[in-house]
Amino acid sequence: MAAPMSWRRLVYSVYSPAIAGVFSRISDRVFRARDRRRGSSSRTLKYQPTLSGVPSDRRASLSWSSVLLLAPLLAEADPAPRHVSRPTGSAGAQGTDGLCSHFRWMAEHVPAFRVPGTHIHILTSPDQFYQTMKARIKTAKRRVVMASLYLGTGQLEQELVDCMEEALQRSQENSNAPDLKVSILLDYTRGSRGQVNSRTMLLPLLQRFTSQMRVSLYHTPDLRGLLRLLVPQRFNETIGVQHIKVYLFDDSIIISGANLSDSYFSNRQDRYVLLENCSEVADFFSDLVEAVGDVSLQLQPNDSVTMLEGMVHPYKGNRQDFSVAARKRIMEVVNTAHVRQRLLNGSEFSEDEGMSEGEEDTWVFPLVQMKPLGIQVDEQVTQRLLTDAGPGSTVFLTSGYFNLTRAYMRLVLGAGASYRILTASPEVNGFFGAKGVAGAIPAAYIHIARQFYNQVCRLGQQERVHLHEYHRSQWTFHAKGLWYYLQGQDRPCLTLIGSPNFGYRSVHRDLEAQIAIVTENEELQSQLQEEQEMLYKRSTEVSDSTFEQPDRHVKLWVKLVTPLIKNFF
Repeated sequence: MAAPMSWRRLVYSVYSPAIAGVFSRISDRVFRARDRRRGSSSRTLKYQPTLSGVPSDRRASLSWSSVLLLAPLLAEADPAPRHVSRPTGSAGAQGTDGLCSHFRWMAEHVPAFRVPGTHIHILTSPDQFYQTMKARIKTAKRRVVMASLYLGTGQLEQELVDCMEEALQRSQENSNAPDLKVSILLDYTRGSRGQVNSRTMLLPLLQRFTSQMRVSLYHTPDLRGLLRLLVPQRFNETIGVQHIKVYLFDDSIIISGANLSDSYFSNRQDRYVLLENCSEVADFFSDLVEAVGDVSLQLQPNDSVTMLEGMVHPYKGNRQDFSVAARKRIMEVVNTAHVRQRLLNGSEFSEDEGMSEGEEDTWVFPLVQMKPLGIQVDEQVTQRLLTDAGPGSTVFLTSGYFNLTRAYMRLVLGAGASYRILTASPEVNGFFGAKGVAGAIPAAYIHIARQFYNQVCRLGQQERVHLHEYHRSQWTFHAKGLWYYLQGQDRPCLTLIGSPNFGYRSVHRDLEAQIAIVTENEELQSQLQEEQEMLYKRSTEVSDSTFEQPDRHVKLWVKLVTPLIKNFF
């Protein structure tokens, strides 16, 4: 192990950000020159071969080049959070009286949608999630919009595609509803992996219903040049992906952390919330997915991909130009909705008024995080929530991959609220039993959890911060989000639910979206409480003895590569 470690130290010591920038610019110029010689168009991209076509001896010779290229990404710092002042009367106040005033500040930063709490339903199982999607697709009349990391290739996924085909066919045959549009947004790298992939699953629909179907494949601007050539196909998604999980049917929408894959429909526990007949929220997420789609590669019926006219290419064009253009397009959606909702809501956030009148007793705040494009709304709101969580309140926080950023960890360890943090036990980690380096990921998360637990103990915070592990035979765990209980309340008044994991990747690498739901509706609060209790009921609390068990032994080499895993998985 000594030799690899010396190389790693050498890489970290000599590969400064300045050198990384020079290397990236040289790489960009080399590849742009190559493309010009080949006569490639900035608008059209032929399907790119991956390293699966590179001879094994060449792949081996490229391994250290890959490490050098990844070094600047490993060296990125996790900056300290901005100091956020706590205004008088914000979340420091307790009780549900004036609940509006606790979270009124969110409406200053993001759109605020007022909806009836009775229109929000918590789904609790993978099968319920799957069956709800199928039923909603079949009855959709105007639009089906689906954003996910990828679409799987099994029988359950094919049935989902068949539902789309049925709805599109019915639309063509029905003169009263001929305008059904289907828009799919996936990640380019994950959706293109293998001979049979997300693209091949959707091509028949795209070929048959070309005028009604759109498939967009987002490609991170950080995977480019030599890095794109050298990183193996299996790992290229670690550089950054489209990770938003939104499933929209006319004016109803499911926000989740679940992908469109068979395990997420059967035995992979996640979280899912259905907002039924919430047209303004649905319109916002439809516009958001359209905006991300506009800056993505467009799948064509012949399996080629192109960019929209005038849009900068994500990895052939200038990286800064792409990010600026993409940020402008996406923030147009956020800012337009923000202004519109502030005008519509008027003085409803007055300190002297309750949250609402009548049945519209719930607020929905969409939170977007796209750090590669300079968008960090979710990060700022999450930091403020953790900062404002005062003594007497309780936060239940869950992540399938427990890997808090340093900023979030400092806030948790320095806050006044009680925390119950739920994460996957090794056997329900999604990488459990994987081959190669990926098989070490559960052990790396054991090491991360132990480091966090030891820090809690060193600070004497054991009575306030508790760590739990989820157990379930033959299942995996992918749930993420939080539930916020105010002092003296036995039901949560706020939840965060969506795609972010609270980890480095979610904050710095991927495109993420979730919603904050703030509600006075007692039935919805009870649903949220039941969801939280259902997940924690299958957990055990971590203690000193947890890490003494034989299956919790972490090998030295795994400990050494844990910083890499924290940044990329």
